[in-house]
Amino acid sequence: MYRSLLPFIRLLVPEFPDPAERLQHLLADVFYTEFVRHEDNAILFYGHLGVDPDEAFKRLRPRFEREGFTPMLRRFQGYEVVVALPGVIHPRPANPIINVLLFIATVFTTVWAGSFLAAPPRTAMDVFDPIRLLQGIPFAAALLLILGVHELGHFFVARYHGVNVTLPYFIPVPFGLGTFGAFIQLRSPVENRKALFDVGIAGPLAGFLVAVPLMIIGLWLSDVVPRPPRTMGSSLLVRWLADVVRPHGPGEALRLHPVALAAYIGLWVTAMNLLPVGQLDGGHVAYSALGSAFRYVAIGMLILMLVLGWQVWQGWFIWAAFVAFTGVDHPPPLNDLTPLDLKRYILFALAVGLFIITFVPRPF
Repeated sequence: MYRSLLPFIRLLVPEFPDPAERLQHLLADVFYTEFVRHEDNAILFYGHLGVDPDEAFKRLRPRFEREGFTPMLRRFQGYEVVVALPGVIHPRPANPIINVLLFIATVFTTVWAGSFLAAPPRTAMDVFDPIRLLQGIPFAAALLLILGVHELGHFFVARYHGVNVTLPYFIPVPFGLGTFGAFIQLRSPVENRKALFDVGIAGPLAGFLVAVPLMIIGLWLSDVVPRPPRTMGSSLLVRWLADVVRPHGPGEALRLHPVALAAYIGLWVTAMNLLPVGQLDGGHVAYSALGSAFRYVAIGMLILMLVLGWQVWQGWFIWAAFVAFTGVDHPPPLNDLTPLDLKRYILFALAVGLFIITFVPRPF
């Protein structure tokens, strides 16, 4: 009895189509599909876009997400490829209490470190002298301002582009400078190269704009002393600023004020973040501008770090190991087809120049 009703049931309730067929139907108004492949769990549609990549992605993303897929746009062997990746990212809300606690802890550790730089303790009891600890505030305030503005630059631009991102995480340490810096965590993928570029360059530019005036103030407060046997390295920018703000002779050097030292570290951090490798800010910027050619630039930079570690400063070996561990290459954004516009290529040239004038082969 039930078998005799099956033809009528099929007429009333059509068979559920294959996911590839459903998705190909959703592609029809923006993409001309030539053939389809399955790789692991992903479905790849090879063909050519009929509209601008940004417009195509804008239409496809909500359609694919309703079907439980995330779209990606790629180019491969002369084809434009729409990749349908199973799953949709729904990041859970972050806990800002952790960010606040880490920041408070970093305030204490950097004030502690700054007090040692401003007035080294003569006895064990001097370590706990509140007056001496207060002298660490200028260093801590300048350093945290530079690091904080750097990360907030990333934060606000990421939010502008619709990227889910955490507040800055500061890293306190009870030695050295009192911190290992700060970072933000992207909790959703970046949509295209323009957004990736903007998020990457925003931090270094914001931090640089704060570090330069602090460096000028700090140099003005610094003392000219007889040149010691060994001094810290210096970037082109710091040398220029020192010659203008605090000129000194060949047998002399500057004993940097804590504010100047904080600004020096901030500018050095800017240069290190602009290294065109992996997941550093410079990696985001260079990949956005160079595309597939970025890999060769990143490998060249890794080789340069190894050479500098051998010839100039052994700390480069640590950076090279970090880059090798986290990955030299850069993952593409969801839409990897949209190129940068002219104004962003101009900013890319500015970022290269910024890296050159802040780079220090032997920082310490």
